[in-house]
Amino acid sequence: MKNILINFLIVLVIMGCSNNKQKEKSIVPDKAWWKEGVVYQIYPRSFKDSNGDGVGDLNGIIEKLDYIKSLGVNMIWLNPIYDSPNDDNGYDISDYRAIMKEFGSMEDFDNLLKGIHDRGIKFVMDVVVNHSSDEHEWFKQSRSSRDNPYRDYYHWWPAENGKPNYRWSFFDEKGEAWKYDSITNAYYLHYFSQKQPDLNWENPKVRQEVYDIMKFWADKGVDGFRLDAFQFVSKDTTFPKLPEGYQKEIIKYYGMGPNLHSYLKEMYNQVLSKYDVFAVSEGAGSTLKDAHDLVDASRNELQMAYHFESVDLVNSLDGYNLANLKEVFTKWDTSFAKNGWISIFLSNHDVARIVSRFGNDSPEFRDVSAKMLNTFLLSMRGTPYIYYGDEIGMTNINFDSISQYKDIAALNGYKKALSDGEDMALFMKKLNFLSRDNGRTPMQWDDSKNSGFTSGEPWLPVNDNYKDINVSAQNKDPNSVLNHFIKMVKLRKENEVLVYGKYDLLQAEHPDIYAYTRTLNTEKILVLLNFTNHESKIELPEIKMILEPLINNYKTVDATENTISLKPYQAILFKLN
Repeated sequence: MKNILINFLIVLVIMGCSNNKQKEKSIVPDKAWWKEGVVYQIYPRSFKDSNGDGVGDLNGIIEKLDYIKSLGVNMIWLNPIYDSPNDDNGYDISDYRAIMKEFGSMEDFDNLLKGIHDRGIKFVMDVVVNHSSDEHEWFKQSRSSRDNPYRDYYHWWPAENGKPNYRWSFFDEKGEAWKYDSITNAYYLHYFSQKQPDLNWENPKVRQEVYDIMKFWADKGVDGFRLDAFQFVSKDTTFPKLPEGYQKEIIKYYGMGPNLHSYLKEMYNQVLSKYDVFAVSEGAGSTLKDAHDLVDASRNELQMAYHFESVDLVNSLDGYNLANLKEVFTKWDTSFAKNGWISIFLSNHDVARIVSRFGNDSPEFRDVSAKMLNTFLLSMRGTPYIYYGDEIGMTNINFDSISQYKDIAALNGYKKALSDGEDMALFMKKLNFLSRDNGRTPMQWDDSKNSGFTSGEPWLPVNDNYKDINVSAQNKDPNSVLNHFIKMVKLRKENEVLVYGKYDLLQAEHPDIYAYTRTLNTEKILVLLNFTNHESKIELPEIKMILEPLINNYKTVDATENTISLKPYQAILFKLN
């Protein structure tokens, strides 16, 4: 009887331990490799040119794979590399199963993918299927006659029915998304440039074409898909009249169309569920509910939300307000604390440089503010997306003439501003600060001609500050922006609390400092970030429990019993007892 009782107690203890472990484990969301990754986004045209034609290419990326591995990142996302006439730098695709000749060949792609995987890195493919190029064979067939089998691959409006209700275009110089085509006396829809006609997703044949394209790349070994402009694919094909003020809520009226979720479920069933891949859609609707409906695991649609509310905080010469930055990131984290997963980013190919927009690109504060911003991105919950060049603190280029710009959005925006009678001096000032070309200048590798990007004439000028900001110089400096970035990536990978831990905002009202904690089980990390160019203090009772800083972009910490004084753009992480 005594032995039975002892055995029973042992079972109870084991069960109790097991339950405790289950409770502890339940604090961590379902783990996934794409949640624990750090994404490094490469704009292929601007990364590394291997053949001297002035355009970055796949072999150039292959040359730099060891550098990318040295960063510690474990995912690479490439902007489109498909065959394209380049009206919108590859976002106008003429063949989804071929590589752009400027970038290389399919053999080069296969070698690149192997090199990436050999280094333990995952690969994310950009899928652009809201629209194609007007030089795609589908569109050539579609516009040839009204009874062509490909006619319904795109949105056409017969001219005899009158002009369709107005639709705004993101890129058109007149802001008009319907383009008259005389061949069949009809209008076709293009939410972006005239050379980017929108695909008709309401046609099941189009959807099957897309799924087959995704399977083609997944079979090659691609690990993830970034779906460009995907929130726009489903449309009300009656194209009703837009209400007054639609411009202020363009996503509400353009995005999250009536059949979007059924299409995503279809994509999940046919493609995503068949491979060990993840998918993220550019855009997350206009509400938090929209975002959850896209990515919550129970929905069986996408895996990660990618919203624009953070980057949209800087859309004028006024810059941003720290209180709004805190509010946006806290709102999204709170909403996704238990269900779904989000992307963390402040820059990409569609915006200007992070240091110039959210930091301070003056020589005095450029490096410390770049370190601070990278510390922020890598200490938040969600999957961080780091844009090439941000790891060394690349800045805006400061063009002074419209002739220097290459981006279709800038060029057509300039024409529209002229025709609308805008103040062109003010327009150029805004363009200088906000243009997408700022974020597309060639990668700054060293202080040789053209920063080591190309031996030829670069497709877009190299920033004049490349002699001061480049990989080679920063590799040699243990206190550089680059080496701080590498340390921060390593810190994130070694501390699961920075991936899955609970986020708690501290002192939301503080005008200068963004302070928060990350907590996972018994681990707790305090993050302090000074977003200003002056010293600022913060009082926190947590300071009494502080150990040595885990990372610091200055050499010293100025702290008393419960107060820390942060230097301009100082960023510190502390482990709390």
